[in-house]
Amino acid sequence: MDQPNLSYIESMSGGDKAFEKKLIDIIKQEFPEEKAVYFNNINAKNFKKAAENVHKIKHKISILGLTKSYDAAAYYENNLTENSTEGKVDFENTLQIMTDFLETI
Repeated sequence: MDQPNLSYIESMSGGDKAFEKKLIDIIKQEFPEEKAVYFNNINAKNFKKAAENVHKIKHKISILGLTKSYDAAAYYENNLTENSTEGKVDFENTLQIMTDFLETI
């Protein structure tokens, strides 16, 4: 698994630390709720809604520089639309890696 980083955010900001902080704060605020909604939907076996949740979370995966995890999330999202949970373990590992990273920054 790849590790989260702030490279993309830093490249977008052009050195504007206030912009970087604002974007990070938005991710820190939205991600826990999005993750909780995903787990509610996956536990309820509402795969269509879970796929929508994965789609939304994929953007944050990308922003945090997790390119391999992004591909794995896209694979899982596609499988969910076919009522398959193949890729679930990798995706949920990514969620934990993101949670741990966001708690440190």
